[in-house]
Amino acid sequence: MAILVDDPIWPAHGRLWAHLVSDSDVAELHAFAAAHGIPPRAFDLDHYDVPADALERLVAGGAEHVGGKELTRRLIASGLRIPARDRTGGHDTTRIAR
Repeated sequence: MAILVDDPIWPAHGRLWAHLVSDSDVAELHAFAAAHGIPPRAFDLDHYDVPADALERLVAGGAEHVGGKELTRRLIASGLRIPARDRTGGHDTTRIAR
């Protein structure tokens, strides 16, 4: 089991963003995100969008820093990936553990 974070290369809202995922368990992902100050609203079906300034603290907290291709490969292999064709255009909070 691992929490993975990729490089912050996605521009939005005047910042660069990275993706935070689990390669095995969505509950593990939510627990890690909550423990490191990532708000639930940042969850997008199978990943969290995290700002570049969070990268250092996420890695220090145990996330494995990987490239985007590696993150995607491992997310797909985990069975947790939500393909683009299945996305409805909004953040799905139903997968957030309460």
